[in-house]
Amino acid sequence: MPIENYKCLHKEPNQGAPLIFTFHGTGGDEFQFYDLAQQLVAGAGVVSPRGDVSERGAMRFFHRSAEGVYDMKDLAARTDKMIEFISAYKERYPDNPAYGFGYSNGANILASVVMKSPELFERSGLLHPLITWKPHTEVSFSGRHVLVTAGKHDPICPWPMSEKLIRWFQEKGAKTSTEIHEGGHELWQSELNALSSLLNAET
Repeated sequence: MPIENYKCLHKEPNQGAPLIFTFHGTGGDEFQFYDLAQQLVAGAGVVSPRGDVSERGAMRFFHRSAEGVYDMKDLAARTDKMIEFISAYKERYPDNPAYGFGYSNGANILASVVMKSPELFERSGLLHPLITWKPHTEVSFSGRHVLVTAGKHDPICPWPMSEKLIRWFQEKGAKTSTEIHEGGHELWQSELNALSSLLNAET
C-alpha cells in the first residue's frame, strides 16, 4: 500500500485544519519538523516521512553522487513513490487542505513532487532548495502558494539558482513569497516566521 511507502510520524488533523507534510534535510529524520508543524498551526494534522536513502548513515529522499549532483533516474522514481504516498494520505482526509514544507533535501523532494503534480498541495514551503534540473514547462501553479527561502551566501544552494527558481514559480502563476537572508545554509528565525505566515494565511 502506498501509505506504507515510508516510515513516518502521523497525527490526525482537527476538523477543518490542514494536513501538513514535512520533509527533513539530509541527516534528519521524521522527528525533525514534526513538532514544529504542530506549533506553527494549531490543530494541524502532520505527516512526517523519513527518507529511505542512506548516505553514509545520513537519511535522504533520493540518491546523489556528489553535492548538487543528483541521480536523476532515482529522483524520478522516488518522486513518483512520494506522490503515491502523499495521495494516499490525502484520500484519508478529503475535507482537509494539504500543505507541505521541507528543508534542503526535503525541499528538493517536495519541489520535485509539486513540479510534477502541482495539485497535491495548496501551499508549499521550500526552505533552501537546490533545483539543478530543468522543471516541466507545461504546468500551472495558479491558485497555489509557494514560499522559497534562501541564504545569499549559502555554499550548498547558490543564490543565483534560488533566484532562477523563484522566477520560475512566478512565471508559472504561483502566489510566490520569499524570505532571503544574508547567511548561509542555516535556517533563520525570519524563515520560520515566513513559513508560519504561509501556513496561516487567510484563504
